[in-house]
Amino acid sequence: MASMNNQEASSSSATSDFIPYSWTYDVFLSFRGEDTRFGFTGHLHSALLRKGINTFIDNDLTRGEDIAHSLLKVIEESRISVIVFSENYASSKWCSDELLHIHHCNESKQQMVRPIFYKVDPADIRYQKGSYGEALAKHERRFPDNLEKVRRWRRALTRSANLSGWHYKEHDYEFTFIDNIVEEISLQLLNETYLDVAEYPIGSGGASPVLTGLEPSLKSPGRDRQDEAIAVGNCG
Repeated sequence: MASMNNQEASSSSATSDFIPYSWTYDVFLSFRGEDTRFGFTGHLHSALLRKGINTFIDNDLTRGEDIAHSLLKVIEESRISVIVFSENYASSKWCSDELLHIHHCNESKQQMVRPIFYKVDPADIRYQKGSYGEALAKHERRFPDNLEKVRRWRRALTRSANLSGWHYKEHDYEFTFIDNIVEEISLQLLNETYLDVAEYPIGSGGASPVLTGLEPSLKSPGRDRQDEAIAVGNCG
């Protein structure tokens, strides 16, 4: 009996330590509206939705000087943040604050972050050259009493440019580029879903025989895992 109580206490402790994040959205799109809203980002958003990926785009939010609290909450509730870096992204204080919060969520909630470099050189973002250098210089003149925040924006840009992402260049086929992004995000979400399954389900002494039995079929080369849903029930 004492041994059983110890096991129950251990199981209860392990359970209380595991608190999974509750995601409202699969993807949050961060972008400069005047650059890409009615072009690239709009097309990307539509393609993600057609794939069944729940994607947030801020078409209905009122823009102001400071980033809205409601938008910060959306970022926190999104599994992946996709940042569309375009020519004028850094000129927006709103976008710069979005970027800071995205990286905060990456550190605090293990949120995934993927950059898209749309007709811009990643090196310009990494080292703040070209339009990005000009934008940050204007921010420094505009906010002389808050230069530390501008430095944080610079660090966030450098960090973003060092992440694995996608680089769109002039004369590429945009629809093919978007299709590749959507397929990769779909696979990434699928893999993250598998990782959310506990290795040792509560109440069992080892790996679940149901999941163990399904594992070969899930990994079968002939299975199209992107478009097929599998339901698993755990009885006990």
